[in-house]
Amino acid sequence: MPEPRYRQVSIDDTPYYHCISRCVRRAFLCGADPVTGFNFEHRRQWIVDRIRLLCSVFAVDLCAYAIMHNHYHIVIRINADEVKQWSDEEVAQRWMQIFSGPLLMHQYLGNADLTRAGLKYIADLLLTWRARLCDLSWFMRCINEPIARMANAEDRCSGRFWEGRFKSQALLDERALLACMAYVDLNPIRAAMARTPEQSDYTSIQERIERPHNSCLRPFDSEENSGIPFNLKDYLELVDWGGREVKRNKRGYIPASAPPILVRLRMDAVPVLDYLAKDDLPAFGALGPVSMLRAFAKSVGRRFIKGHVLGDRLCPEKA
Repeated sequence: MPEPRYRQVSIDDTPYYHCISRCVRRAFLCGADPVTGFNFEHRRQWIVDRIRLLCSVFAVDLCAYAIMHNHYHIVIRINADEVKQWSDEEVAQRWMQIFSGPLLMHQYLGNADLTRAGLKYIADLLLTWRARLCDLSWFMRCINEPIARMANAEDRCSGRFWEGRFKSQALLDERALLACMAYVDLNPIRAAMARTPEQSDYTSIQERIERPHNSCLRPFDSEENSGIPFNLKDYLELVDWGGREVKRNKRGYIPASAPPILVRLRMDAVPVLDYLAKDDLPAFGALGPVSMLRAFAKSVGRRFIKGHVLGDRLCPEKA
């Protein structure tokens, strides 16, 4: 039985999460279906547009994404402190960009006189909306439900479009974050859909290359002030190096180089390549140093979280 979401997410331990949603059975999210002959390539833009909209509404920063034929990956940062600073009016206006909201809320925003009971209802509703605007499950729900409705309408069918609940993986330190972002950005190369990162359509790596100063993505910031604590140049070298070396059980790859970022982060090449060669999201729910995995398990009410062996290899404890 799947773990409840509250036992997979702990903002106190990490704001960074890797999420994946996959289509049910033979449903196509994007690309050309060789069986039916239909082309669903335009649906990639549906996903990208929806993610961008929701990142402008929710207290969520987008770090990486890849839109594949029958699934998509995103890596996000949940900014719980940001939502606390929003006024009640801003919370309402943000939420009502994606939902219509009740008539009473429209009256409240229009400065209408409300009864005490009406004000109490508004206060409770705003409290609920504020919590949802930094909630991972609501963020993913607001991506998947509209896409499912649009795809079903286009396919002239009904029923489930997504395979099930989205999968999530907590990223407990900067090495786990960096390795996971590279894993996501390399998806098209591993699937032989592209030869180089810059040719990988509908990925964050392509967006960072083509629009480094005009992007909805959380920026890189080596000073650790307001972004991902690395240089963009180092990250591009890591992705390029990983793509060159990922060969086992993969249809696509490019030749090799070794970036200096591995020395700086004390990341051994072998476990990084093993991680980047995985076929799907790992079965465990978090990635990071063993001590942080143990602390995360305690925070979410679990005795143990799988992944200690990979965590020890990929993210060794700092001396």
